[in-house]
Amino acid sequence: MSLSSNLQEPTFLILAALADGDLHGYGITKEVEELSNSRVRLSAGTLYGALERLKRDGLVEVAGEERLQGRLRRYYHLTDSGASALEQETARQEWVIEVARTKLRARAAARLRPVQAAHPAQLEGTS
Repeated sequence: MSLSSNLQEPTFLILAALADGDLHGYGITKEVEELSNSRVRLSAGTLYGALERLKRDGLVEVAGEERLQGRLRRYYHLTDSGASALEQETARQEWVIEVARTKLRARAAARLRPVQAAHPAQLEGTS
């Protein structure tokens, strides 16, 4: 993955959720919700579709499975490629944020400058 390949926010949050350890689907959903301050709530279809794409791209892998109360629980693991993609996207977002901050500082500085009066020569002939 290159820096020009932006991750969608849900995908970024799924990778971030897995950065500190393996999780099963419900665990990922809850961690994404927490990381996003409840802004992003993944449906099962969205989560498992994203996980399938991430598996196909080699960014996550199945770490193991267990049967709990008759239900299969699959755990997912962030691969080294997934960690690299997360690092690259984090760097890209930091760069975008710094660009925005620089522009906002310039805007604030421009608003603080006194308005310069027009030079009298510029005013001649404008009446």
